[in-house]
Amino acid sequence: MLTIQNETLANFRVEPKPVPIGIKRKAEVLVEKSPYAHLGAAADKFITEAVALCQPDDVHICNGSQQENQSLLDVLVETGTITKLDETKRPGCYAARSDPKDVARSMGDTYICSKLKKDAGPTNNWMEPTEMKSVLVDSFRGCMKGRTMYVVPFCMGPYDSPVAKYCVQVTDSPYVVVNLRITTRMGATAMSRIATGQNYIECWHSVGCPISESDVEGTERYIKARSSWPCDISKRKIVHFPDTQQVMSFGSGYGGNALLGKKCVALRIASATGCKEGWLAEHMLILGITNPQGVKRYICAAFPSACGKTNLAMLAPSLPGWKVETIGDDIAWLWVDESGKMRAINPEAGFFGVAPGTSMSSNPNACKTFATNSLFTNVGTTSGGDIYWEGMDNMPTDSITDWLGNENWSPTLKANGKVDTKTNPAAHPNSRFTTPLSQCPIVDPAFDSPEGVPIDAIIFGGRRDDTQPLVYQSFDWDHGTFVGASMRSNATKAADQKGLVNDPMAMLPFIGYNIKDYFAHWIAMGAKSTAEQLPKVFHVNWFRKDEADNFLWPGFAENVRVLDWILKRCDSDTTAAATETPIGFVPTPDAMNLEGIEGLDETALETLLAVDTKMWKAEAQQIRNYFTGKLMTGDASPMPTALMQQLANLESRLE
Repeated sequence: MLTIQNETLANFRVEPKPVPIGIKRKAEVLVEKSPYAHLGAAADKFITEAVALCQPDDVHICNGSQQENQSLLDVLVETGTITKLDETKRPGCYAARSDPKDVARSMGDTYICSKLKKDAGPTNNWMEPTEMKSVLVDSFRGCMKGRTMYVVPFCMGPYDSPVAKYCVQVTDSPYVVVNLRITTRMGATAMSRIATGQNYIECWHSVGCPISESDVEGTERYIKARSSWPCDISKRKIVHFPDTQQVMSFGSGYGGNALLGKKCVALRIASATGCKEGWLAEHMLILGITNPQGVKRYICAAFPSACGKTNLAMLAPSLPGWKVETIGDDIAWLWVDESGKMRAINPEAGFFGVAPGTSMSSNPNACKTFATNSLFTNVGTTSGGDIYWEGMDNMPTDSITDWLGNENWSPTLKANGKVDTKTNPAAHPNSRFTTPLSQCPIVDPAFDSPEGVPIDAIIFGGRRDDTQPLVYQSFDWDHGTFVGASMRSNATKAADQKGLVNDPMAMLPFIGYNIKDYFAHWIAMGAKSTAEQLPKVFHVNWFRKDEADNFLWPGFAENVRVLDWILKRCDSDTTAAATETPIGFVPTPDAMNLEGIEGLDETALETLLAVDTKMWKAEAQQIRNYFTGKLMTGDASPMPTALMQQLANLESRLE
């Protein structure tokens, strides 16, 4: 008997063969009033259809309460999915270990299923929507047998924001539910608005492991291994339907593959929606920074994963008198208001940060944020009930169990006696912490403001060993768009990549439509305002190295010195001097406040600010190859004229 919040479905009948997703159901399917009718007609239809297709044993409508959350955490502990950490060391904290095959995004399994292939473009996997839905229906049919379906209503963005988006996700993973409660505005408020007619995005998710014991003939047809981390990687698909505002994810229980409000809704669906509605959904942090004179500015910055976004978003400035407050560390939705000012909100309500390398020395504010009420996935755990990962300040004296569950882990040492953090790590390189934004000690007072915050600067950046200087400013908005569009960075462990990869605006895995239309949309956004009001655009590279493979810039807290120069450039402050180079305006050596900085000599600074013409000619050639080769493969639509002109201008300046 199917039960839903103490109600029974004795008089509820579904068709023997569930109808395809998106097809209107016949009126006679519901014999009596549906138990979901109080959730509104649209949600009622969606949930009814999902129940019919997935065939769960139970359905739970989530309200987001603390009591509900604790009961789900208790279930996860009982099934071995998570372990409760020591209450005196990590109050309210838990650690999880995923299946070793389910640890990151897989772009090969990610699809944008627009009606027309040209709308998905050359960088996205595409399948005709009806054909893909047929494949997914086969996967989802009966996928929740023996499990509970959780119905999770949530809002992306502050309630009442002009660009906020509502969602309903169905999932058979309680791990997903407790994470969504942290990362989104989840629960009764979102559901009440959906029930009264608020449009929403449909999010389907299943780990893909039914646990029914047998069919009517006794054949063990549905049995799968009972795992503490169920998944079916062989059938993994993360699929987006931007035209019908749907996301369907099957087979994975990890990160953005399963927390569908994050990359799926807040970037892939939202980027396509924003293009139609005239705003931007970007892979960007938002922070507020106040100088010693009390002047506060807001900036956005776009870096690929593991390139310092979280550290910058929670910067603890080394310069006296400076104050940084965070709006968010990963996603920004931007639009131009009626006055011509660009504004931004963070659609998320929590952090899903990369753990390795995070410490009190590199990011004390992050450490304070996840000190309580947080979830850690694929990190090392200690016998004393704490956590460990590479890059923490001190090695614990307790024994360590690594992310694979191997007890008594010990680090591998290099020939010079230093710890080798890449061989046999205690924590997976893409291990994560999930923690509420509200717990951050430097959360900005405007983080929940529906009207967003005004943006004065946009910063692009990546992890480059050479070529890219520490910082430079673009000539104008179109040139800034080109700087972002031509970004390359060392591959991230958050996805299956290797080497130096193109990652325009740090958005390559997340653009939900044709990348060339995306570039054109960026150019068009510049036409919505004036050069004086638009954010100034910059590029940074904290990761330039010397010949001995050592980082030249100290980074972390010292990055405020770069922000100081950037903000002075926004104010046309003459003390922030710059040299005009072929790639943009680069600081003069005396233009940055380097008082008291340690570990930086004149030679290192000269290298950090150098623009090597030979290297940049090679870079320009690579950009041309990318624009006219890779981005034209299988898609005949042209690159925006403005970008190709910017490339020609760069090549001319380099001669």
